[in-house]
Amino acid sequence: METPRAESNSFPRQTDAAFSKDLTFARLCDLKFPVEIKVASLEGRIPKRTMSEVLRDPSKRHAGMQTDGISDLFVTIQLFSQGRSLTLPFQTGTKAFKPNRYIWNSSIQLPITYASLPLNAQLAVTLWDIASPGKAFPIGGSTMSLFSANGTLKRGAQRCFLHPGVEADPSPGVTPSDIHQNDELGRLLRLVKDYERGDMERVEWLDFAVFREIERVQAREVERTDRLFLYIEMPRFDFPVVFAEQESVLPLPPLPNPPVNPTNPPPLPPNFLSTAPHLWRIYDPETLRTRVEGNPTEIKYRRLARSHRLGRGEREVKPGPEMRDLLNDLFRQPPTYDLSLEDKDIIWRYRFSLHTFKRSLTKFLRSVTWQDPAEARQAVEVLLPLWSEVGMDDALELLGPGFEDGRVRAFAVGQLARADDEELQLYLLQLVQALKFEVKSTQLQNSERRPLQSQNSSVHSAHPLSAASEEDSGLADFLIERAAKNAVLGTVFHWYLMVECEDKVVGKMYARVAFQFMQRLVELEDGTERRDSLKRQGEMIALLSAKAKELRASKDPRPKKIDKLRAYIGDHKHGLSTLSAPLTMPLNPRVLVTGIDAARSSVFKSNLLPMLLWFETEEADYPIIFKNGDDLRQDQLVIQLFTLMDRLLRRENLDLKLSPYAVLATGQTEGMVQFVPSKSLAAIMGEYGSLLNYLKVDHANEGAIGTLGVEPAVLDTFIRSCAGYSVITYILGVGDRHLDNLMLSPDGHFFHVDFGYILGRDPKPFPPPVKVCREMVDAMGGPSSPHYNRFKSLCYTAFIGLRKNANLILNLIALMVDANIQDIRLEPDKAVLKVQDKFMLDIPEEDAIKHLEALLNDTSYLTLMFDKVHTLAQYLRE
Repeated sequence: METPRAESNSFPRQTDAAFSKDLTFARLCDLKFPVEIKVASLEGRIPKRTMSEVLRDPSKRHAGMQTDGISDLFVTIQLFSQGRSLTLPFQTGTKAFKPNRYIWNSSIQLPITYASLPLNAQLAVTLWDIASPGKAFPIGGSTMSLFSANGTLKRGAQRCFLHPGVEADPSPGVTPSDIHQNDELGRLLRLVKDYERGDMERVEWLDFAVFREIERVQAREVERTDRLFLYIEMPRFDFPVVFAEQESVLPLPPLPNPPVNPTNPPPLPPNFLSTAPHLWRIYDPETLRTRVEGNPTEIKYRRLARSHRLGRGEREVKPGPEMRDLLNDLFRQPPTYDLSLEDKDIIWRYRFSLHTFKRSLTKFLRSVTWQDPAEARQAVEVLLPLWSEVGMDDALELLGPGFEDGRVRAFAVGQLARADDEELQLYLLQLVQALKFEVKSTQLQNSERRPLQSQNSSVHSAHPLSAASEEDSGLADFLIERAAKNAVLGTVFHWYLMVECEDKVVGKMYARVAFQFMQRLVELEDGTERRDSLKRQGEMIALLSAKAKELRASKDPRPKKIDKLRAYIGDHKHGLSTLSAPLTMPLNPRVLVTGIDAARSSVFKSNLLPMLLWFETEEADYPIIFKNGDDLRQDQLVIQLFTLMDRLLRRENLDLKLSPYAVLATGQTEGMVQFVPSKSLAAIMGEYGSLLNYLKVDHANEGAIGTLGVEPAVLDTFIRSCAGYSVITYILGVGDRHLDNLMLSPDGHFFHVDFGYILGRDPKPFPPPVKVCREMVDAMGGPSSPHYNRFKSLCYTAFIGLRKNANLILNLIALMVDANIQDIRLEPDKAVLKVQDKFMLDIPEEDAIKHLEALLNDTSYLTLMFDKVHTLAQYLRE
């Protein structure tokens, strides 16, 4: 079916082919272009407040609506689904309007395609007035569903009632757009829509008179009512666009099914037939013959082909050489690969032999028809135990949202038990998120946890499936037990839970897990001490958070803020300069701190004014940056993946001298970052003229042969770390790379900071896929030097090493889809695919290396230009 065209030039046309007159509708999945909304105009008068009302509300004294004859207005639009935002808010430009003439005609393109829209998508539209510089207040808000009750996409002009004085609220029934629409003007506008669709005969002289009368009716309505209506223009497609071609879903009688008489079908459910004149739903009595969608003949054949009751002969079926090659090709596919029905049938046919194939388990489980109880029982009770061990990447995939059976998830938890605490900590962030996908996650809030086994016994018995029911995988108990036995793991686990407890949807579930963790600690010999330590960590972070908020709200100059911070830390009543007892550092649980050095603490010069705190330890000081007002969860995820990739490369005997600094979100808008003494490349170039001059300050060696006057070990560290960070930032699509967030320490360690843009997002146009700036190449001796060639060779080796572990990285990202990470939240269904594309898994290894080589050899003059523009902008800002 072809994609419908848009009549307005404001919306993109997707095909030039002529449309068949027999077409009656188009499918939403055919619309592959972004959603575009036009804010047209406002109907009604914004009430003018009297001076006495203004004086009673000082915050609105400077509002545009208080100025005679002029209002400074703008409109924001945001897309929601079930109360969760699908996009960030977008706004029109601010305009100064005269009374009774509020016209924007401004188009807003949302970063989501029509094909990606859920059926319950809603537009939250809010009209704002400028109260003062940087401050606005809502005149009215409205929430409009993008789809009508019969599942068709709304087209043309939409009249949205604005609820006065509030922002648009996507909660059901709070700010609906369709109330007060039954007036005379609303009736006429509905007739206009029918006219535009061609349902009325067009008579030119009569149409002109009718539209003139509609304008008069509109003017009268505005004069006699204080209601406000905002007009939103949707694309005017040639055909109605339906969300899906819906099948008739009729209630089935209890089994066994009585025979169905096609000539006398049972009564249809209410509203079965569409009331829309352009849509027809055809009733097919064959849909009553089976509970599974599809052709009854094909379903019968598939049941015979996949029969699990064929006896012992089915166990003896072995794949031949060609079939083994086909199966190996299927099992090599990434986790996002969608198995066809034929693929599933082939996998099921040879199910008793699949445990001998590497990485076959997840594809086998995806081929099971879980709606068939007998087939699901055989898969879990007979076949699943044949896999004694699977890789950690497969175990993590089984804990994702695609697997709901508790016995399968329990098997995955049993496989996780093989990992040591250090490896488990690498996956802990995702495992905490995996609790959201548990079948019983909604019941965890109202049920008591089953008693944990004794400390000397394993969480899971020898048979991985015997310890869990069909509903409970035991993941929460497993994490609690491992975190209780290891203080480092327990501290990290505690703070991951604390952040999730702030979530409005699943916060109660995580709070119960945190309570169970504290209960388990009490049962241990040193548990009370550890629980008190976690409590003291929370109290210290609360003090720092309160002070950070105070400094950020203060209008004092930066030097005075620094003095206030040092005085606050030095005041003994706060207990920060000298702690009552050594305390585990939340950012690094292996470090015990004794206090904070007030004299060296400071406040950075940036918008959020983060605090630099020098924690004192018995060995060396541990400086951190404490931020409030910034969501560090995305940075935390990126650093965790950097750490994981570093470990994966070391397993391949490749040490790229990566030095990921620690990041810990202690709340949804605050956290701690390890401070690494270093300088940005921009600062180095401004102070030393080149990176080599900077490295020579502490590590000059003019006698060394072929190392450009720098100690060989330092230059080697620089080249290796440049290669490592170039590859891992390319894979994760880290954006907004410029000389101010590329750092270099005196010992040659190169690293990146500030990960506000990932997965290909970038505020600048045409960003380079691989960030290798000219300053880095010059420090290696230029593009023709042997050091630069060695840098490229290390890049290729690192890329291939990580490509071998692509499934593990993809599965970790898949578990973060519902973690409310900023750049994942924008397009959650594409997050994993964006990283998968960087691995180029669909082409041979040699071709992938050639493609990466082309990216490295591509000298981007745009990159150099944007770096200079950024440096100039920073200079002017200062």
